[in-house]
Amino acid sequence: MTDLAELVKILEQGGIVACPTETWLGLLADARNHGAIERVAELKGRPADMPIALLLPDAQAVTEVASSLSGEAKALMQAYWPGPLTVLLAARSGLSPRLTRDGKVGVRVPGPSPAADLVRAFGRPVTATSANLSGEPPLCSAEELPPRIAEGLGGVVPGVSPGGAPSTLIDTTTSPMRILRAGAIEIDPAAL
Repeated sequence: MTDLAELVKILEQGGIVACPTETWLGLLADARNHGAIERVAELKGRPADMPIALLLPDAQAVTEVASSLSGEAKALMQAYWPGPLTVLLAARSGLSPRLTRDGKVGVRVPGPSPAADLVRAFGRPVTATSANLSGEPPLCSAEELPPRIAEGLGGVVPGVSPGGAPSTLIDTTTSPMRILRAGAIEIDPAAL
C-alpha cells in the first residue's frame, strides 16, 4: 500500500503502519491516540518502563509534545534535523505515559525516507519505535515482520530501510546535555 492519503486515513482512525525510516523499519501510530499507542506497545511486547519516541512532521511540531526547549536543544535540532537525532525534551502534560519517562519525551524529525513523507502528510507526531518484538534485532523490511506484529497492522509501506546505527539520543534537559545512545549522528560529548 503506497497511497499516502490511505495511509494518513489509517493513522487518523487509530491504525498502525509499518514504515521504513532512514534507519530501521518503524511502527507509526498517532501520538495523540492513547489506544493506538497501547496497541503498538502490545504488538512489540514493550515494557511499560520503556518509552516510545516520536517522529515529528517538522521542527515546529515540537511544541505539540514538549513544554520547553533550551537554546542548546534548538541549536542541535537546527544542525541535525531532519535526520537520525532523537532529543529528550521536557514533555507537555497530557501525553500517553507510554511516550514519557521522568517527565521527558524523545522526538526527532526523520531524514529522507518513506516515514518522513508519511509523517509530513499526516501533519502530527507519530510513534517512532522499531517494528520488532521487544528485545529482538530491528528489521529493515516488512517481509521480516513477525506474524504477531504483521497481523496487528493497518498498513504497510513498501521499501527497505538501510539499517545501521539507530538514531543518536541526547538528553537536552540536563546541563550539560548528555549523549544517552551513540548512533547514526556522531557528536562529540565535549561539544555539549
